[in-house]
Amino acid sequence: MAEYTGDLHRRLLIKPGITGLWQVSGRSDLSWEDSIRLDLYYVENWSLMGDIIILYRTFRAVFASDGAY
Repeated sequence: MAEYTGDLHRRLLIKPGITGLWQVSGRSDLSWEDSIRLDLYYVENWSLMGDIIILYRTFRAVFASDGAY
């Protein structure tokens, strides 16, 4: 992890899962910087209700297929 610095290192504080905030907020339509920003927002503002909302939005994103290539 020495090659990760600053924000990139902070986003690794949470183990990756099957979905995430950036996946339900635009996926492929987001820039790299926006993806990092959303990951950092998640790490710094985690809550159970936030995870429930992300799961709900995941189901919507899967069936709508917006932002997927």
